[in-house]
Amino acid sequence: MAVQLVTVKPEDEGIRLDRWFARHYPALKNGQLQRLLRAKNIKVNHQKATTAQRLSVGDEIRVPPLDTPEKDNLPRSLSRADTAFMQSLVLYRDDDVIVINKPAGIAVQGGSKTERHIDGMLDALRFDKTEKPRLTHRLDKDTSGVLVLGRTANAAACLTEAFKTRAAHKIYWAVVVGKPKLLSGKIDAPLSKMSGAGGGEQMKIDFDNGQKAQTLYRVVDALGRKASWLEMSPLTGRTHQLRVHAAQALNTPIVGDGKYGSERAYSLGLADNQKMHLHARAIRLPHPKKGMIEVTAPLPPHMANTFAFLGFDENDSIRPFDYFTKES
Repeated sequence: MAVQLVTVKPEDEGIRLDRWFARHYPALKNGQLQRLLRAKNIKVNHQKATTAQRLSVGDEIRVPPLDTPEKDNLPRSLSRADTAFMQSLVLYRDDDVIVINKPAGIAVQGGSKTERHIDGMLDALRFDKTEKPRLTHRLDKDTSGVLVLGRTANAAACLTEAFKTRAAHKIYWAVVVGKPKLLSGKIDAPLSKMSGAGGGEQMKIDFDNGQKAQTLYRVVDALGRKASWLEMSPLTGRTHQLRVHAAQALNTPIVGDGKYGSERAYSLGLADNQKMHLHARAIRLPHPKKGMIEVTAPLPPHMANTFAFLGFDENDSIRPFDYFTKES
């Protein structure tokens, strides 16, 4: 195999370089990839490349000769259990779009220590198509809810653009510790990365050097000042934006989010304290061919249990898109 120059396609917009290789060259081990990067055998736009660098449409990736087979378009061998699992998640499906309800606790894409993930099981959602559906945006591993897939390359490109240009509107539900001082409003708090415990990275509010981050929110219900149900609509798409805004801007960390809420995130004594209480409840976005689509995802079991325990009623939130459109 000779050196290849591969151009990044629309469906891979924003993906990390290591995940791009996991997607297109799945037989290439992470250790091999790291060695090739250190030796500068892999480059992006003729420049030194890094594992975590984000790719843009049109970027040119230098792929050296590899002793591994390229990924083809043949369906992967999935167990009946995984196939049934993936198909049970489907909330909406037509010729161009599939929307699933991603469970909490499963990653959208693989990494060096993640073998079972949504992207690796998308062959189960081909149905009558020869192409495997493509991811068009992401959710954190521990966040549940609506995840949109494109069933063709063109559909995926259109959907990805909708997220990039903010034509897609998202509503999240969160259960938080405490109660915000203001029952509704707009959080305008820029975010930047910082070094976290154990050498990892996390986000923080940074008014001097951070990137623009805005979130609309309202308190739908509350149990005194102990816990609240927040409805949140991000106007930007920064990493961990809702989690940081809840914990640092409102001083109400999301239940189960120890990364940003520390021990306080587990202080309510709930049966499901350890699970993240953040759910991508609904999405409204332009269809690649016709009008708008709007899809709602039911609560995951751990959040449904918490709602019942705290006395929150899902029916208390009616037409949130109309509310946030008016408020924005």
